[in-house]
Amino acid sequence: MSLVLTNVRAFAIGADLTGSSSKVELSGEVEEKDVTTYGTSGWKGVIGGLGAAEIAGEGFWEAGDPGLVDDASWAQLGGVGPWTICPDTAAVGSLAYLTRALRSNYQLGGAVGDVAPWTGSAKSCWPLVRGQIGHPPGTARTATGSGTVLNLGAIPAGKRLYAALHVLSVAGTTPSLTVSVESDDAVGMATPTTRLSFDAATAAGGQALRTDASAITDTHYRVAWSVSGTTPSFMFAVSLGIR
Repeated sequence: MSLVLTNVRAFAIGADLTGSSSKVELSGEVEEKDVTTYGTSGWKGVIGGLGAAEIAGEGFWEAGDPGLVDDASWAQLGGVGPWTICPDTAAVGSLAYLTRALRSNYQLGGAVGDVAPWTGSAKSCWPLVRGQIGHPPGTARTATGSGTVLNLGAIPAGKRLYAALHVLSVAGTTPSLTVSVESDDAVGMATPTTRLSFDAATAAGGQALRTDASAITDTHYRVAWSVSGTTPSFMFAVSLGIR
């Protein structure tokens, strides 16, 4: 089956770049290290070395708001934060690729008469993780609650649960949002355990967390949030994955 890209979603720290992007590329690689020795019958021997990942994008330039590509790119340049890319929508359970990356490059401008373009890239500080969306970006949260349960599976020792939080918009008086990731051994989440807890957010921005590589036998996970303030409202996205 082939996929025609018409609704890629791109989240960079606290900005939704979807509406200004026309191309997004993900790449991951592992260094090839030569370990050829005698006795390999003339065949080269290799093992994997350091891994790396990169996110590159381009599109049409916009500015004048912290969530637009020019404002966000200048603010992020040289900084490290969470990135989430979804090949087809950002509904709960949608395929997502997430990482923590350095915003390393931003270019803008073109020829006379062109629709003003931009290009940029980010290089990973963490692995590129294949996961799912745990909370959708288009649902405003005004009160404490929890989201849809996902069956991500158990996490063996040496692997980690990764999570990226993108707070896209904030409204209200003294608003505060605290997001966590909970797990349980069944879809009913009768006795949930908090596995990751982000710092309280009071403005647009992003955070990335991961567990300590200890085994987790729980198989089901959900995003939970606590909201406080006077008429608070938050738009945010969360991606989850195991690697």
